[in-house]
Amino acid sequence: MKRTSPVTLVVWGAVSIAAGFVLDLILERSGHPTFTPSILLPLLAVLLGAAVLTLAWQVRRSVTRDDRLVDPFRAVRVVVLAKASSIVGAVVAGVAAGMLVYLLTRPVVPGLGSMAEVIASAIGGMILVILALIAEHLCTLPKDPDDREPHAPEHGAEPGF
Repeated sequence: MKRTSPVTLVVWGAVSIAAGFVLDLILERSGHPTFTPSILLPLLAVLLGAAVLTLAWQVRRSVTRDDRLVDPFRAVRVVVLAKASSIVGAVVAGVAAGMLVYLLTRPVVPGLGSMAEVIASAIGGMILVILALIAEHLCTLPKDPDDREPHAPEHGAEPGF
């Protein structure tokens, strides 16, 4: 399984910035108040990141200790959770950043108290991305000395037909 690409996270973040901006624009143009995320969103993002990191640390400990076997299914589940969490974090940070850009481009910029939840959500999303990428790194298995390329000849064997 390949690691999460930075390009993937940047694309998800850019699309989410546009979505957050357009969401607030549509809400205001239709006469509704702009969307303000709950203060629980950044808290939950950080808690999710901490949970993923804890699960990854347990997998890492299993890999580094010789007396314990690694459950490959559990390791794969943790890696997939870390990959999904990094994408969710990029989306949360992007939508919040788009909302923040919209609020800052208004003729009258709201006070910092009005933007606190949006700023906190953007920071919480970025923290989730960072923790998820660290967790994904912790689940990387060390290179096995017996591993070789699929088409590489064996030691001592001559390439033949």
